[in-house]
Amino acid sequence: MMFDRSAEGYVWSGVFVTSLAGVLLLGTSVKAAESRQAAGKNKAQPIVVTIVYDNNPLDKRMETAWGFACVVEGLSETILFDTGGKGKLLLANMAKAGFEPEQIHRVVLSHAHSDHTGGLLDFLKVNPKAKVFVPKAFAADFKQEVSHSGAELVETEGPVKVCDGAWTTGVLTQPLVEQGLCLETSAGPVVVTGCAHPGIAQMARAATSRAKKPVHAVLGGFHMSRASADQIDTVIERLKELGVQQVAPTHCSGDNTRRSMKEAFGDKYLPSGLGAKFVFRQSPKTSAVTTAER
Repeated sequence: MMFDRSAEGYVWSGVFVTSLAGVLLLGTSVKAAESRQAAGKNKAQPIVVTIVYDNNPLDKRMETAWGFACVVEGLSETILFDTGGKGKLLLANMAKAGFEPEQIHRVVLSHAHSDHTGGLLDFLKVNPKAKVFVPKAFAADFKQEVSHSGAELVETEGPVKVCDGAWTTGVLTQPLVEQGLCLETSAGPVVVTGCAHPGIAQMARAATSRAKKPVHAVLGGFHMSRASADQIDTVIERLKELGVQQVAPTHCSGDNTRRSMKEAFGDKYLPSGLGAKFVFRQSPKTSAVTTAER
């Protein structure tokens, strides 16, 4: 295994792929606490994004299914972004990745499709104390179920602070209502998307407008599985115009999109899939309090 201590000082059992600000870790799972302990003497904990629900296989111990969910840790609150389509599978994959539902303090849902929201109620049966952020346009009966579970419901329209160092992009409405999650890193904002139905470039642009600086990386579903070669090239061009440095397409992005983006971004392309971990240095302005220290 190749190891670059100049990146973050992370030890991982498996394949190690690194770049200037983001690190993708693949292979045998290591609990988040062990990863944090291996971070060395850095005072600020890194932001770690772990994909726990996806249809693209990577970690063979975890079960794939159509949908998306990821856990974000290292900030003042631990966040679950989207919940996949099946609650039992979400919880099983989380356990294999080293996460207990009670560790999650915030849940952010990108859009109303069941492959992103279907696992929520099973999750809330185990952890009803989480604060749940959903676009205001979500169906009333869905929001009522969330409230009846005991969870605190937060309805979003514009950009909303989720915790120190994380905020929603604001709701985009065409062709359907969707929001992304933006993480403040030392290299600039990192945008996580569920499907990016409004367009991955449009969602990156929304984050840029709020942050007043270029988005550093985009990861998640890009909704481009049916895109033509010309359409893919256009999106790549727009992302580069916006200053995006790293991309990690998965879920509904499509194999052609992944191949084209790998060619266009070179070593700034981060392979993704179920079980992938992405590590980013926190912004100096972001609180370094971690879940373990709460």
